[in-house]
Amino acid sequence: MSTMHARRTTVAMLLGRPVLREDGSTAGRVAEFLFRGLQSRTHVYALVLTRTGRFRGAEAVTVPLAQLQLRTDASIVLIKSYTPEPLTEDDTSVLLERDVLDQQIIDVHGHKVVRVNDVDLVWEYEEGQVCDLRIAEVEVGMRGAVRRLLRGLPAEAVESLVHRFQPRVIPWEFVDLIDRDPARRVRLNVEQDRLSRMHPSDIADILEDLAPAERDAVFTSLDEGIAAEALEEVEPRLQRSLLEHMESSRVADIVEEMDPAAAADLLSELPEERSDAILRQMEPEERQEVQELLEFAEDVAAGIMTSDLVAVPVGATVADAVQALRVFEGDVETVTEIFIADAEGKLRGVVNLARILLASGDTPLTEVQEERIHCCRVDMTAKHIAEQFDKYNLRSLAVVDSESKLEGVIYAEHVIALLREER
Repeated sequence: MSTMHARRTTVAMLLGRPVLREDGSTAGRVAEFLFRGLQSRTHVYALVLTRTGRFRGAEAVTVPLAQLQLRTDASIVLIKSYTPEPLTEDDTSVLLERDVLDQQIIDVHGHKVVRVNDVDLVWEYEEGQVCDLRIAEVEVGMRGAVRRLLRGLPAEAVESLVHRFQPRVIPWEFVDLIDRDPARRVRLNVEQDRLSRMHPSDIADILEDLAPAERDAVFTSLDEGIAAEALEEVEPRLQRSLLEHMESSRVADIVEEMDPAAAADLLSELPEERSDAILRQMEPEERQEVQELLEFAEDVAAGIMTSDLVAVPVGATVADAVQALRVFEGDVETVTEIFIADAEGKLRGVVNLARILLASGDTPLTEVQEERIHCCRVDMTAKHIAEQFDKYNLRSLAVVDSESKLEGVIYAEHVIALLREER
C-alpha cells in the first residue's frame, strides 16, 4: 500500500527548477504557476515552463500537475509521452509570481497592509504516482524577501539562512483571487463579519495604505454603516478620492449613516455640484439636518456639533431615558449624557449615563441630573470650545441658540479631531 507524502517548498524555491523527461533530458524550467480559481481554490493547476526559467509569454508552455511526478530526490518528471502545450489564459487564470508576489494585501489580524514576498506550497504525492501542488500560505515577512533575493543559490544554504527570520504568513484561505480588480491586484478576502469587528480607525489606516485600485475595491465592498464609520476617520483628501467614482445614490446611502456634523464637513469639501447631487439623493430628514449644518462655518460650535443626541422632556424618569436610548438611531457608543429639554426645546438639564445606570427606573431625572449645566452658544469659536473641555474636564458640551434652545452636542472626539487638524 502506497503512502501519501508531503514536502514543503515555495514559489521562489521552485522558479528556475528543471522539469525532466523520463530519459533525463530537460523539458523546460519552471517559470510560473498557473492557478485556475474556478477549478480549485487551493491547488496549482499547471506549471508554466520556459527554456531559461524566466517568464516570457510567447515561448511559455504548460504542464498540468496531473502529468507530473515528484521523485524521492525532489526531481520533477514528466509522465511518459506527454507533450507540453502553449500557455493559454482565461478570466479565472492567475499566475502566482505575476499576480501575487509583490502585491499588497490586507492582514486582517494585524490590521495593516502588507506585501507578499513569497508563496508557500506543499507537494502532495504518492511514490510513483502523479502529484498535487497545494497553495498553503503567503509569506509577508523577511523570510520570503531574503529567499527571493538569494534565488539561484543552493537550496540548502538559502533555507538555513532564511530560517533565522521569524515566519510571518497569512493562510491562503484569506486571499481572494477570484474577485480581483481589473489591474490584476490581489486583495484579502475580508468577510463582512470580520470587517464589522474591526475598529473604524483600523479600517481607515488600511484604506490609507492601499494603492488606489485596491482601496476602491475594499471600500466599495463595505456595507453603508461600516463605510460611513471608516469615512469619518480618513483625511478629507482621501474622502474625496474614495467617493470620486461612486454613484451619488450610493454615496448618499453612506452619508446618511454618518454623524450629521461629519457628513456636513465631508460635503463641504466636495464641489458644489457634486454635493448637491448627493443631497438630492438623501432622505428628507437626514438631508435637512446636514443642510442646516452646512450653513455654519467649520470653526464655530454649530459647524462642529452633531444633532445626533438623546433628549427627553422635563418630568421624564430614568425608565424614560433608557427607552429613549433604545430607540436612538444615532451612534449610541458616542452618547455620554442625556439632555432634558422643556416643551419649547430649551435646555433644562444634563444627566450622566452612569447616574442613570445606578438609579431605579421610577426616579425622576431631575433628581440625578448634574448640578451645573455646561453649554455654549452656536457661534462659540473652536478655540473657546476646546478651553471649555479642558477647564471642566467635559465629556460633551451642549450647544444652544440665543434663546437657550438645544441645537446639538459636541463630544470630546470632535474636539480631539479639531486639535489634530491644527497640529
